[in-house]
Amino acid sequence: MNTEKTTWISDKGFFRLVVIITIAVMGLVTLLQYLPADMRPTAEFAKVLPFTNAVLNSLVSIALVLGFMAIKSGKKGTHQAYMLTAFILSTVFLLSYVTYHTCTEHTNFGGTGNVKYLYYFILATHIVLAAAVLPMVLYTMYYSTSGQFAKHKKWARVTFPIWLYVSVTGVIVYFMIAPYYAFKYYPF
Repeated sequence: MNTEKTTWISDKGFFRLVVIITIAVMGLVTLLQYLPADMRPTAEFAKVLPFTNAVLNSLVSIALVLGFMAIKSGKKGTHQAYMLTAFILSTVFLLSYVTYHTCTEHTNFGGTGNVKYLYYFILATHIVLAAAVLPMVLYTMYYSTSGQFAKHKKWARVTFPIWLYVSVTGVIVYFMIAPYYAFKYYPF
């Protein structure tokens, strides 16, 4: 008797989908770094997006921690709701991030000395791990939704701390670079 759960896509098909999504996202984000100023659309609303992104990353961090606490307490449904919330917020963040970098020029960090080295260390680790965590999150969710819970748990043990690090450092990067934006947007 076959006890494997049937899914809407095979593991091989999902692998191909993850590769396509990851390459497309990383390619788009990289391309935006080199988009000439005269090719960028202007959008007044874009000046609020860095702050919005920091809020989204903060909410992702909170959802991840609450989801972790829920699964440790045996509350599977609550865990799933928090993790889905974190995924949706991360997706909205990615759309907002791409929109911001499409509409504005790159901002250089203006700090000096040890703060500059700290900023670039945090930024570099944030960028590398953000690129790595996208396929990890997709696989972790896939294994959960396809009923492959042993694989889900194995992937989640690695994915969770990286995803949390990326969301927290996203907020730290915002606060470190915010004083150097050409425009100032502080709602408080």
